Amino acid sequence: MITSAVRLLLLMLMSSDSGWVWGGAEGVTLGEAGWLDCELVEERIHTGVSGGPETEYVRRKAALLLSNTERDADHRLRDAQKEGIIAFLVTASTVDVARFVEGSTEQLQCEIKRYSTAGIQVDWPGNRGAKAGGEDAWFSCTIRHSAEEFIVTAFLRQNPPSGTPVAQQDYNQFPPITDGDAVHMSVAMVVLTRTPTVDSALLRDVRLDCGFAVDHTRPEVTVEWRVQHRGERLKLFSYASRTGRPETQTPGAAVSLKDIQRGNASLRLTGVQVKSEGTYVCSVYVPPLYGSHDVQLRILESPRVSLNVGTTLELQEEADQKVVCEITGYYPLDVEVEWLRETSGVRMLPTLLKNILYTSHRHNADGTFSISAFFLLRANLPDHGSRYTCRVSHVSLRTPIRKSFTLSVSENTKLGSVLWGLFLCVLIALLALILIVLLRSLHKAWSEAKKRKPY
Repeated sequence: MITSAVRLLLLMLMSSDSGWVWGGAEGVTLGEAGWLDCELVEERIHTGVSGGPETEYVRRKAALLLSNTERDADHRLRDAQKEGIIAFLVTASTVDVARFVEGSTEQLQCEIKRYSTAGIQVDWPGNRGAKAGGEDAWFSCTIRHSAEEFIVTAFLRQNPPSGTPVAQQDYNQFPPITDGDAVHMSVAMVVLTRTPTVDSALLRDVRLDCGFAVDHTRPEVTVEWRVQHRGERLKLFSYASRTGRPETQTPGAAVSLKDIQRGNASLRLTGVQVKSEGTYVCSVYVPPLYGSHDVQLRILESPRVSLNVGTTLELQEEADQKVVCEITGYYPLDVEVEWLRETSGVRMLPTLLKNILYTSHRHNADGTFSISAFFLLRANLPDHGSRYTCRVSHVSLRTPIRKSFTLSVSENTKLGSVLWGLFLCVLIALLALILIVLLRSLHKAWSEAKKRKPY
């Protein structure tokens, strides 16, 4: 097995002779590779056809370079310039963005944008003697895992050469970046979530992850959690370090103040209900930087399935039975219910019954739903031994739920007796009719014999 160090050495050897090897390397993490393919997304405002301003988004090839030594940095920058790639060189900082990024580089999606402080000018404590925060050139770098396992947003502060003016309140007026440029940056703050989507059953306790890191100690930080559900927006929690206590605290939603001091702003929800479903927004504000991430909470409650008959249904021939499949307590609404039949002794796929009736979805008190699927079963001797299955599919289920019964059909003796009696009655009536006809014929013949003959 090739170790991580060997993999990294091979990548460096491949890039030394034939130019920079762009593209994710299988199994190599960001910390090992030291670089990541990105896109620089720039806004360009121009006058549209209608005469008003229009915004055009231009995507350009870029790379995030993490270099620990000047020699390594120079080597990577030369290779990037050969390819005409904009290199965002991240110099050493107390915030190591690679520490928050998991998975191989081929699983990561990276997007870099200019970031506007909206005119807010604040001295950034991590500048170490640089000018006021409002005069810094800021960028945001968002790294997503392709399987949505995490989202990390890093705020990058440009480190211009000494004496280079970059002070602009409108980032659209910053000096343009050309292909092959090297932009020296440092990571000032990171905001992330490791739970972009959370699925939970009813009445469970869930944790919505949110974390942050800042390049200086004791930052002035404000943390908020809001929830958006069906057009409504509600603040659940807010905390400002300048006061040291929560300004908003909703019952059933809690964030540990001790954890906030360690950069953990995760929200804990207790006993979630259907109404708890929604988009939860965690925001972290360290002036002049504001970062937020959405966490989708989905309620998935599995259905309970039952039949109104046992595992074996015994019927006499020609008898009828209403068979009902009850599906209760599921959420969300979408559910698929089917009735299948397997004929005894026949090796074929189950057939889908067509004569199925459904009730409307019933809304339960806890927000879940119920429905019934039923049909009228008429017993016939050829159906003896057939197996009937109610199959229920739902987004909360990995595999469908199946509830089955076997049909046992016996000959109807009562019906046979009735038919035999009817046959005897018909036979007796027929014989009586024949006897009457014969008697009338004999009587007529006898009457004719008694008449006096004319000779």
